[in-house]
Order: sequence, then structure tokens, then C-alpha cells
Amino acid sequence: MNSSIRIKLSVMMFLEFFIWGGWFVTLGPFLGSTLKASGAETGAVFSTQSWGAIIAPFIVGLIADKYFNAERILGVLHIVGAILMYQMYQAADISVFYPYALGYMIVYMPTLALVNSVSFNQMSDPEKQFSGIRIWGTIGWIVAGLIISFLFHWDSEAGIGAGLLRNTFLMSGIASLVLGLYSFILPATPPKIAKGEKVSIGQVLGLDALKLLKDKNFLVFFLASILICIPLAFYYQNANSFLADIKVDNPTGKMTIGQISEVLFLLALPLFFKRFGVKYTILVGMLAWALRYAMFAYGNAGELSFLLIIGIALHGVCYDFFFVTGQIYTDSKAGPQAKSAAQGMIALATYGIGMLIGFYIAGKISDAYTVAGAHDWKMIWLIPAGIAAAVMVLFLLFFKDDKRVKIEA
Repeated sequence: MNSSIRIKLSVMMFLEFFIWGGWFVTLGPFLGSTLKASGAETGAVFSTQSWGAIIAPFIVGLIADKYFNAERILGVLHIVGAILMYQMYQAADISVFYPYALGYMIVYMPTLALVNSVSFNQMSDPEKQFSGIRIWGTIGWIVAGLIISFLFHWDSEAGIGAGLLRNTFLMSGIASLVLGLYSFILPATPPKIAKGEKVSIGQVLGLDALKLLKDKNFLVFFLASILICIPLAFYYQNANSFLADIKVDNPTGKMTIGQISEVLFLLALPLFFKRFGVKYTILVGMLAWALRYAMFAYGNAGELSFLLIIGIALHGVCYDFFFVTGQIYTDSKAGPQAKSAAQGMIALATYGIGMLIGFYIAGKISDAYTVAGAHDWKMIWLIPAGIAAAVMVLFLLFFKDDKRVKIEA
């Protein structure tokens, strides 16, 4: 891959995740403080991500793979996304905001697969080359958080009170427009399915991967993936609101520690994976979810603030040791013809079904433990900690396959 293409793909990844990190992290505080949304209403807005993930395979599989170049669809979706993001910026109440958020996530979630498709199409050795491109996405997410906290202070107590979090949508909308226009100069990525080639809808949507569920151990892993996303949803929905509510300075900036740890633990994952195997690597990831929420439950903005920082830093273990290991395990179980379909099925199960259930439960729990506007954060965090611990125990008991999957160090 020449340097010009590498730079183009890196900028694409940076903008792709700068957009998402630029508004999604602070969405909870914005909905609660500016739009006065209830926990259930907040959960419904966060669930738009799941609906987008469920619909995404249809857009990518039935349109991008069959009819149009991936980079052109990427451009159109981000331009439409910029328009919807501007409408979110202007929305005055939750009833107006929700349909725009739903529309935005329906056009954004397919772009996650499209940027990967554009990248892979330019790589001769994706296993070695992709990580160097993808890391710019994590950097983009981190930069967005640092800008919000340390440059503009939109997430400060005064900023939230003045409604400045609304500006995150304008910032992300501008970035979306830039990426939309920029996409049209990205390397050409033609449809994967040749013109005239007959392919069933089941093949396009990857339904062939369902046969993997006949394997008892994979079925246990699949169900555990759905269940662990229930406590995961609590983090996305409540973490920033929690930190802001207990008066932690620069909460969005501090949450970028999670993305930094994600990069660091990703480097440690191959060694851990080789030493302990798939079962215990995944169990460590599940244990990290339970521990981080217990730390959130008992931490505070004063002398116990170190518990909050450690809890945020555990994000790397939570994500890499469960989700990345799960992707490797899935790849090892799928045959050559079903690898992409199997990964799509896991993404649908986690970001789609699992988090859809999780956001609903998180919203209900938040409402149940909020009295006169005051949150009982201890209980709000102990409940997902308990769910994560229960999933961990069930996985320990029923998952028997500890195959040492080969992985590049």
C-alpha cells in the first residue's frame, strides 16, 4: 500500500470515529439536562444505535455489495447524516429529537462496515495492515472527547447548565459533511457481487452463518454475547451522566482513558490469549465488567476518585478480552465461506439485539432509582455488575470449548 492511499484511509477512519465520539459519549447528559428526558426516553434514544445495527446488513448487503461503489455510498450516507445531525442540533424537545436520531443511526451504522470494506479493498495483507489504519479511528474518538472537555468545556457543570452540549451535534455534523465530500476521492471500491450474478438474499445477509449455532459451545458463546451487552449498555448510556452528576471535572476527556487502554490491552491480548486460551480470556473480560461497575458504585469525585479512573481504564480489558477475543473465536469456528457472515451475525447479536435489550433495561433501572431528580448511582451500577457476574458464572459452567485458537502475536 503506497503512502498516499494509507493517508487517505487513515483520515477516513479518523473522521468516521471522530463523528461518533463527538456526540454519542455526551448524549446522556444532553438528553437529561437539556431535553429533560426520562431514563426510559434516554434508553429509547440510545437504542437507535441498535436499530441502526439491525438494519445495516440490509443496506450494506443488498445495496452496497450489489449495486454501487462502497466509497460513493459512504459519501452519500455521511452527507445525509450531516443534515440529520443539524436537525438534532436544532431539536427543542425529545419528541422532535428522537426521529432524527433514529434516522441518523440508520444511515451511520452501515458506514462502519463500509469504511472497513474500502480499507480491505486496498490491502494486500489485511491482518498486518488493517490495525495501522484502524487505530486512527480510536485516535479520532479520543480527540473528539479531548476537544469537548479541554478545548470548549462543553461538558463542564457551567457548560451543561448553559446547554452547550448541543454544540457537539454541530461539530459532528460538520465532520460528517467533510467525510461525506471526502469519500468521493477515496480509492474506488466496486460492488463485491458481479453484475448478473445470482445470489440469494440469505447469502447476501449471511444467514448461512446460523448453522454455527448447532455447535453447543458456540451457542453458549452466542447467548453470552447477547447477555453481556445488557451491562455494556449501562456504560454507554449512564457513564458520562454519572461522572457529570457527581461533579467529576472534564468527564468526557477522562472517559478517553478507556479508548487509550483499549489500544494498550489490544497489544497485550495475543500473549494472554496464547497463555490462557479463549475461555479464560473471555471470562477475564466478563469479570472486568463486574469489577468496573462495582468501582463506579463505590467511587466518588473525592478521595475515592481513583476507583472511577480504574473503572474507566478497565474498558480496554472489557472490550478487547471479550469482543475482540470473541471475533477471533468466531473466525476459528466459521469455515472459509462463512467468515464474514459469522462476524456479521455476532455484530447483529451484540450491537443489535443485546444492546437493544440493554438500553431498555438501563432506562427502566435509571427511572426506578431516581427520586426528585436525584439518582441512586450506587444501585444503578450494582445491578449491571450483578448481571455481568451472573453471565460470567453461566459461561464458566456451560462453555467447555477451550481450544487454543492460533493468533498472530
